[in-house]
Amino acid sequence: MFEQVFNSIDDSLRTEAGCTTELDYTEQTSWLLFLKYLDGLEQDKAEEAKLDGKRYSHLLEPQFRWESWAAPKGKDGTLDHNKALTGEDLIEFVNGKLFPYLRKFTQKASGPNTIEYKIGEVFGEIKNKFTSGYTLRDVIDRIDELRFRSQQEKHELSQLYEEKIKRMGNAGRNGGEYYTPRPLIRAMVKVIDPQIGETIYDPACGSAGFLCEAHDYLSKKPGLTTKDIKTLQEKTFYGKEKKSLAYVIAIMNMILHGIEAPNLIHTNTLTENLADVQEKDRYTIILANPPFGGSERKEVQQNFEIRTSETAYLFLQHFIKLLKAGGRAGVVIKNTFLSNTDNASVSLRKLLLESCNLHTVLDCPGGTFLGAGVKTVVLFFEKGAPTRKIWYYQLDPGRSMGKTNPLNDDDLAEFVKLQKKHADSDKSWTVDVKGLDEATFDLSVKNPNGGEEVVHRSPAVILDEIAALDAESAEVLEAIRGLL
Repeated sequence: MFEQVFNSIDDSLRTEAGCTTELDYTEQTSWLLFLKYLDGLEQDKAEEAKLDGKRYSHLLEPQFRWESWAAPKGKDGTLDHNKALTGEDLIEFVNGKLFPYLRKFTQKASGPNTIEYKIGEVFGEIKNKFTSGYTLRDVIDRIDELRFRSQQEKHELSQLYEEKIKRMGNAGRNGGEYYTPRPLIRAMVKVIDPQIGETIYDPACGSAGFLCEAHDYLSKKPGLTTKDIKTLQEKTFYGKEKKSLAYVIAIMNMILHGIEAPNLIHTNTLTENLADVQEKDRYTIILANPPFGGSERKEVQQNFEIRTSETAYLFLQHFIKLLKAGGRAGVVIKNTFLSNTDNASVSLRKLLLESCNLHTVLDCPGGTFLGAGVKTVVLFFEKGAPTRKIWYYQLDPGRSMGKTNPLNDDDLAEFVKLQKKHADSDKSWTVDVKGLDEATFDLSVKNPNGGEEVVHRSPAVILDEIAALDAESAEVLEAIRGLL
């Protein structure tokens, strides 16, 4: 049933002039889902308070509650069409009253980790793109059919929402910024093996895929106590995201995965001064796929010991600094990081090898990230002891990957199994750091079991790389214009 509702919502959105892309569909579905979820949450809390003989104080004033403007019901439980706003009246209410009211919640919230604060942040970052009140009414009516009350309902909705995010990622380069293939994330989580009580951080969280998958992994552990569940809700998952749309999607995604008030902050992580980081600011685990190919201003680069405009390199320094001693990380990075000869790349590899135990490198094939032709690797490291040996695994699903044949969990099963003991095979091998060139610290992937790898790129991959370079050039030019 839920899948039919989601398909119907997308059908309606395709007729809306203000929504032209998969990004728009996800964004507009998100704010409506958020308000519907909020309505269910308030109903649950009101019922709990009543059972305890207490009075519940609603977050929203009566006129702004879902049951008042979106889905007023008659005595028979069906929509009261006389009270339900539609057409121009609905658009005027949403744009002129509802959004301005909700944006003020950051001012009245007791702190940034409250649901009130998240309400204000979500509606401070998002805009209503519906131009037709009749289309909006159709979508609201479909959203109202959804229920968030049971864990089963939340699970089903979270799966559908993840599928929507995936489609957004597949639709083009901008959407792809927010999507890391879930099979890859799940494999990374298994390798890191988080435990209850550890803190998990993603400073470039996109749609919060890493945090959601880590939550699913931990919430399935047997024998969880009430205290454990509270810890998972409040003191485990932390994220930051620079872009408004991704931030809103991340909040909704985490909510659907069962986290009521996500510890997410809308900020440019790289503007934080690493010199100010204290022990209380550090985390046990970092899981991330930071943006690469971007460029940061000179004043932002001043926050880092190794100066570079490459965002991924700045993030890697952030990861190392923000990890606790003994902390563990699994991060995606462009494979050229392993062998680039520029000063920043060499210095960063040296820093990583000397301050952390880089124990595993997963080499991912082209096509792992849909819509992006670049090749990537996943670095797994622990902070506090220098690297002695590195175990490499060359992922080879035995097929060309693309939108119709994406990465799946089975493709990564052997990697997860062999990684536990760093077992050598025809796809895996171990390198002693003593044998590295101390002038370059070159870490490039060279499988000794399969000879020299010859990669023949398809025309589609080449075109993807050209498009990626064009987009990166456009971003740099836009940054330059902003300084003029």
